[in-house]
Amino acid sequence: MPLTSPPLSSPFSLPESVPGKLSRARAVPYETDSDPDLDDYLRRILTARVYDVARETVLEAAPALSARVGHRVWLKREDHQPVFSFKVRGAYNKMAHLPPDALARGVITASAGNHAQGVALSAARLGVRAVIVVPQTAPQVKVDAVRAHGGAMVEVVQAGESYSDAYDHALSLQRQHGLTFIPAFDDPDVIAGQGTVGMEILRQHRGPLDAVFVPIGGGSLAAGVAAYIKAVRPEVQVIGVQTDDSCAMARSLAAGERVTLDSVGLFSDGTAVKRVGEETFRLCRKYLDGVLTVDTDALCAAIKDIFQDTRSLVEPAGALTVAGLKLYAETAGVASRELVAITSGANMNFDRLRIVAERAELVESTR
Repeated sequence: MPLTSPPLSSPFSLPESVPGKLSRARAVPYETDSDPDLDDYLRRILTARVYDVARETVLEAAPALSARVGHRVWLKREDHQPVFSFKVRGAYNKMAHLPPDALARGVITASAGNHAQGVALSAARLGVRAVIVVPQTAPQVKVDAVRAHGGAMVEVVQAGESYSDAYDHALSLQRQHGLTFIPAFDDPDVIAGQGTVGMEILRQHRGPLDAVFVPIGGGSLAAGVAAYIKAVRPEVQVIGVQTDDSCAMARSLAAGERVTLDSVGLFSDGTAVKRVGEETFRLCRKYLDGVLTVDTDALCAAIKDIFQDTRSLVEPAGALTVAGLKLYAETAGVASRELVAITSGANMNFDRLRIVAERAELVESTR
């Protein structure tokens, strides 16, 4: 049975962003008839050029987590991409659609680290010079990987404390040197590239499906996945997940306009964005069913949950969806549901594992 919208008395229907609760993106169920946005993005996603560099990742059952939450859980393993993140999809699709003169000028981007790797790999594949600006707080494993994927085609610049700071610096460099900017999230071709994740999920999961959980930083993955799923199977809920200290999308949806955060938490560095994109906000407001927020302890516990089922270690941003799924399951009722969580990345510094293990153990001791 499809998952119906919760009653108004449910905490999942709160009209504003509350940590640990679901902020509803839309007030009423979306009608898909004759929607030019859905038609446009469906075409863009179906024709996206991602598989020159990306691979179709597995949809993997999580039996231990399923038994724990009382619902059947599937993990969409985007941490298995060549750059250990879904970001290569949007980066390559954008660059592959650029005219030759734009590529010839060279490209520039700003990224918390995962999009940077996608641009670096794409630049190397296309033979394009790339300048990549990352925050000074970016994990060293991501910075090293950018250089490794891009080789001689890539110059790495570190600036600022967050993605937003790096973005401002990249725009300055772009104006100075006439480079072509590759957005990390706020661009139709980037959104369409990420939307191929949703296309794969529906192709791989043919039976009843109740909800798909998507991590949100700038919003390209959520926007693309939601647009595709609402075009093809509108009864499936698409739920975004953010950290409660980097919840720009949740706050923006609650306010009805884009909100700029004064600061962001950096534990989930891959989603530490102060302001979501204009196009990603528009699409998420239209197609996303809501956004859950979780704290750092929930993230650490989710990283352990994923490890226990897969023997793989994902980064905090990669575990966001599992943390949100677990919270959702607490009030989802006793009837078993089919739930998909996108594990979006695995680029984490090794020295952070001690903190993750300690906090996960603390969470378990207080259950």
